[in-house]
Amino acid sequence: MTAYDASASSDTPSSTERAYHRHRKWLLDFLRRRFGNLVSEDAAQEAFVRTLASGAVVRNPRAFLAKVAIRAALEEVRRRPEPGFVYEPPVSVEADAETAVLLEQVLVALPEPIRDVFVLSRFGGLSNVEIAQRCNLSVKRVEARLTEARRRCAALMQD
Repeated sequence: MTAYDASASSDTPSSTERAYHRHRKWLLDFLRRRFGNLVSEDAAQEAFVRTLASGAVVRNPRAFLAKVAIRAALEEVRRRPEPGFVYEPPVSVEADAETAVLLEQVLVALPEPIRDVFVLSRFGGLSNVEIAQRCNLSVKRVEARLTEARRRCAALMQD
């Protein structure tokens, strides 16, 4: 996916438009499973707008859109004015049994302080600032622990 090309003819869709049509349904389904219908449409639109605004060349559009959309959805959930609206993360993640066991083994192998930060970031959807506040750490320390978690996970996955 590339940045929007203003010089493109209106008769031929830009690469951004093609990517939108190719990934929109998948992204909506992805968000609905995690956040429900209330947030998914807005978060999907916001993900495409942010991607377009970034001007980034994206190698893996689904991974990039998912990350941007999750952040947009969490922002939307946090500012929801409705009383009683609480984001409930999915109980289970769709993965095959082998992948789930491997993931659990990798997480258990991480030292607890590193694992806590990694889980809050990757599975809790918290920003580094939120993790720092919750764990009483500096943002730099959170970043260092995330870097160490990624390094150790990669090493464990290669074994």
